[in-house]
Amino acid sequence: MWGMVISVISGILMSVQGVFNSEVTKQTGIWIAAAFVQITAFVVCIVAWFVTGRESSFLAVVSTRPVYLLSGGIIGAFITYTVIIGMNTLGPAQSVLFIITAQIISAYLIELFGMFGVEKSPFQWTKLIGALIMVIGILVFKWKDLKI
Repeated sequence: MWGMVISVISGILMSVQGVFNSEVTKQTGIWIAAAFVQITAFVVCIVAWFVTGRESSFLAVVSTRPVYLLSGGIIGAFITYTVIIGMNTLGPAQSVLFIITAQIISAYLIELFGMFGVEKSPFQWTKLIGALIMVIGILVFKWKDLKI
């Protein structure tokens, strides 16, 4: 249950952050806004690390294997960039709808094929149907824009 609550909070925060970042971009520029997001995230993480008891050393990162797992920050910069562009182009609701659908489909594929060290999960028709329903949701959401 706690995981669901945290995930809902995460989704709300991502949507609000996307709107904030889009507005900052309009006043500064995309890479300045993205850099500011990453820098402030770094500061918050360092403060949280000090406050919560420093459960590990920064040197532990160096021993992380496989090394490609350390590219999360690079990916995060591009996530910030693409969310800003999506929000500015499509608006918050449509952008988040596409983002969440893409997240569900890619996360399911990662589980299904056991990629990046994730335990492999068996194929389930219900998950495929759920993903298809989300794609149908995109079509319904954009219904007025479709030329049918």
